[in-house]
Amino acid sequence: MIRVASPAKLNLFLHITGRRENGYHELQSIFQLIDLYDWLEFTPIELNEIQINGLNSVDLQQNLIFKATEILKPYAKKPTGLNISIEKNIPMGAGLGGGSSNAATTLIVVNKLWQCGLTIEQLADLGVKLGADVPIFVHGLNAWAEGIGEHLTFIDLDQKKFIVLKPDCFISTQLLFSQKSLTRDTKPTKFCAYQLTPSNFGNNFEPLARNLYPEVNEAMQYLDQFGKAKLTGTGACVFIEVTEKMNVDDILKNAPCKSYLVSSLKESPLRHFEVC
Repeated sequence: MIRVASPAKLNLFLHITGRRENGYHELQSIFQLIDLYDWLEFTPIELNEIQINGLNSVDLQQNLIFKATEILKPYAKKPTGLNISIEKNIPMGAGLGGGSSNAATTLIVVNKLWQCGLTIEQLADLGVKLGADVPIFVHGLNAWAEGIGEHLTFIDLDQKKFIVLKPDCFISTQLLFSQKSLTRDTKPTKFCAYQLTPSNFGNNFEPLARNLYPEVNEAMQYLDQFGKAKLTGTGACVFIEVTEKMNVDDILKNAPCKSYLVSSLKESPLRHFEVC
């Protein structure tokens, strides 16, 4: 049995800069990995099938973990059946990338178990087919992202702590993208501009999420008392950077919904994964 950590991420900002003819949106963002983990256990089994435990609410054919194994089958030199168990700590439908991270973790681990022989770059290219956020977790490094999120420039970010709130709602990404009032023409920018004035960088989905989901608005109003609250991805999670002046314990204790204190990561634990 192999047990590995599958980290979450925050979008430090998220701008929609255009729209492609195929309907996909061009974006710019910064992916910051954080130490909130799901845990995946991979156990080879004699049955020639993929079993997944711990995500009963998701249909097997729609499960990104299952899809990741299917996409690797043509490359497998030593395929086996697998029992994959997940300990879910990253909330779903939260903008923290849990599903994409699980898919990336599966690609990395099963690539080794089945001796597929694929490079990280090849796994990242396959990962795009599963979701635009998957490549960042395959590479396991913080990055400036462009395109639909798959064009990555790896960057060094200062070590920080964040308070993350998970409002009690499940945001429909499709609903937010379908809103006519969504800003889709934010002017493209550069990482150096973000470094100079990060406070000028927001999330184009934030006003929509606050308007359509009162729970998100309540969480952001709460965090705005202590600094500048931000939405990650399309939500529902919102976060704030921790400063020395904050009474973190009180902020967490009095939060209107589930709260987390997380630390930034320089790299994913998966960067050093090997099969013993």
